[in-house]
Amino acid sequence: MHGHVISAKVEPHPQLHNLITVFVTMKVEETLKGTPSKSVQFRQYIWDIRDQIDAARYGKGEDLLLMLGPVSQYGLTSPVGLQQGRFQITRNNKGETMAVNGNGNLRLFEATEQRAQVRGVKLSQRVTTMVRQSRPGPVTLADLEDAIRTFARAK
Repeated sequence: MHGHVISAKVEPHPQLHNLITVFVTMKVEETLKGTPSKSVQFRQYIWDIRDQIDAARYGKGEDLLLMLGPVSQYGLTSPVGLQQGRFQITRNNKGETMAVNGNGNLRLFEATEQRAQVRGVKLSQRVTTMVRQSRPGPVTLADLEDAIRTFARAK
């Protein structure tokens, strides 16, 4: 899902009062997998006290691409791989829209071609080029979204 943070509030879990969570509301620009919606709300567990201070770095207006995992029986979810599935969206000095995860995209596309081959997934030429370059740092949002959509369709 690609969208903008509307609000993020640190609060105890509604039933499990000893768990501190961040409750995030986002306006959805595009749904890459799953049922499309105009907005989404999710609750994420906070285990690092520093994340209580800054709402786990979900800032109002922030442009993010999130690959959220399934919602647990307790109503909690988070980006898959935590910072690996949370991409900040920015523009570079050429005006291109770029995406970078909390790990600087390090090893993001490791073994992607092999996984695609095993699943019978055909990667676009642009995605294949991006995957083969496979170096840390921002990638174009369009190429990242293309890769996500390609794998999402294969399931």
